[in-house]
Amino acid sequence: MNHPLNDAVGATGKVRQSILVWDMPVRVFHCLLVICFTGAWLSSESERWAMIHYAFGYTACLLVLIRLVWGVIGTRYARFSQFLKSPKAVIAHFMAMLRGHPHHDVGHNPAGGLVMFALMLLILLIGFTGYLSVKEFLGNFVSEAHEAVASLALGLVIIHIIAAIGMSLIERQNLVRSMVNGKKQGMPEQGIRYPQYLIGSLIFISTLYFFYLILSGGLPSLTQ
Repeated sequence: MNHPLNDAVGATGKVRQSILVWDMPVRVFHCLLVICFTGAWLSSESERWAMIHYAFGYTACLLVLIRLVWGVIGTRYARFSQFLKSPKAVIAHFMAMLRGHPHHDVGHNPAGGLVMFALMLLILLIGFTGYLSVKEFLGNFVSEAHEAVASLALGLVIIHIIAAIGMSLIERQNLVRSMVNGKKQGMPEQGIRYPQYLIGSLIFISTLYFFYLILSGGLPSLTQ
């Protein structure tokens, strides 16, 4: 049986410590996407809240588009190349978990990365079908497709939450808190150097402005 101290010591004998893993753009994206998805879901059944629903929905799509760009040019653990793996790698990850060997990289594990990317694509699809529904294209078919894809995305969100809680217990660290403060336990050399506060702030401000434009009717081509 491993000694408890072994969990805090790496293979090189170095003591694990709190390091910066998630940059500010990733944290802003994650937090705002949670708010937008929740807001869009809660406002979906009321015609009085239609503009609020549009604002949350389209803003979620904007966030995903920004995240797709940041997944290419962002910091180490924000890049898709770091966590998007082949199906073989995802299966190997699950098999390792079953054998009691959890994922030790401080970034997204292969399964979590796959779910996150699938969720982003679903959100774009929700936004696209929602736009077609606003334009009354193909009638009820598009509206039903919009609701179906939204329900599928909700299912993935629930899976994501359960997995985050489960991995928090396995890795003995709060992964939800890590996405808020950007820090996880790891070796000093694994951390990123620059939190990218300026870019994160620009994303936050531009997202709020876009939300305001939709809500106030400033982009009628998307809501009429």
